[in-house]
Amino acid sequence: MDLSTVHQGVHRLKRKKRVGRGPGSGHGKTSSRGSKGQWASAGANMPKSTFEGGQMPLFRRIPKRGFSHATWAHRYLVVNVGDLDKAFADGATVDQEALRKAGLANGPADGVRILGNGDVTKRLVVKAHHFSKSAMEKIKAKGGSADLIPPRQKPKRNKMKPRPPQE
Repeated sequence: MDLSTVHQGVHRLKRKKRVGRGPGSGHGKTSSRGSKGQWASAGANMPKSTFEGGQMPLFRRIPKRGFSHATWAHRYLVVNVGDLDKAFADGATVDQEALRKAGLANGPADGVRILGNGDVTKRLVVKAHHFSKSAMEKIKAKGGSADLIPPRQKPKRNKMKPRPPQE
């Protein structure tokens, strides 16, 4: 291979085509846009990928059924009491931040759920958004406490103006 010819024919800085500069340029009059039509005028935008030439788009032709729970569904990280027993020392306070540091509850979530799989041999103070019945019994049986974090309150959207006081 001859390194002196490697870059022959490769033009990194290609000049842009200058259109509309008279008949001598070869791109005059209609400036390579043809005559009339959708793309002839200045400021014409390409249609979106869903555009079907004026035909009713597929998204609008298909019947719509059902709905998604995604708008109000909550994602909880699940941790078993057996895992808590292995990861934390006696008398430790276990909350969402402590679980994250221990590597038991990673990723985005709205809260933590504690389930009753496994055994507890230590006294733990556990703060979570939900406890299964067996998990709560196992934690309390060893002298620990299972503190329930209350859910967030829904905002009060009072769109009514208050009535003026009656005389």
